[in-house]
Amino acid sequence: MKIIITILVVLLLYFQFKLWVGDGGIPDVMHVQNEVDNAKIEEKKLQERNKALAAEVHDLKQGLEAIEERARNELGMIKKDETFYQIIKPADTGNPPLQSPSQQ
Repeated sequence: MKIIITILVVLLLYFQFKLWVGDGGIPDVMHVQNEVDNAKIEEKKLQERNKALAAEVHDLKQGLEAIEERARNELGMIKKDETFYQIIKPADTGNPPLQSPSQQ
């Protein structure tokens, strides 16, 4: 009887060791679960991006407004009879502004 109990205790300890430390044990399962969760988050981001790109493709195929907006923003094109104004800020040279002789 003592031999059977000893064998069962040894098996119990062996399986507990495999469960907590061995390959496919709880730490491995938790690591894989974290990877699955991260992959699901990444998949949602990519699905949203794909939806946005699909909507943009649809707009480009169907509507002239999207094409016009792209032409204006990316190519700098303007419509006929429009006037283009470009405002250029002066470069900062690091020199103090000039003073008139009356201020010196």
